[in-house]
Amino acid sequence: MEMSIATPSLLFPAISLLMLAYTNRFITLANVIRHLSKLEDASSEGLVRRQIENLRKRLQIIRAMQTFGVLSFLVCTLAMFALFLGWIAVGQVLFGVSLLLLVVSLLCSLYEVQISTDAINIELERIGRS
Repeated sequence: MEMSIATPSLLFPAISLLMLAYTNRFITLANVIRHLSKLEDASSEGLVRRQIENLRKRLQIIRAMQTFGVLSFLVCTLAMFALFLGWIAVGQVLFGVSLLLLVVSLLCSLYEVQISTDAINIELERIGRS
């Protein structure tokens, strides 16, 4: 099967949008951390500690999401370059690796969404105690 340079280029908009979404998640998380640091309610100390643990885990996952997304982008670019040089087999392999990296990034994103749901439940507990 012959692959043109246009095939990997189809991923560029998708990966760019994903990276933007991941960055927005990171910024939102940073704002939540700033908000938590201002809480001084002694009755919420246990909940705040659980939130901090949750936030640390989410930061690690977001870093992984971004890392795999950037690697996918980079390998996709290398696939295009290989196809440009006429190295069809290398380009196809690199494109396949790029797709796998993108899948890993998306799976990390799915996991982070699950953890963020836990964070919302912790916040609901805090509100319920008020």
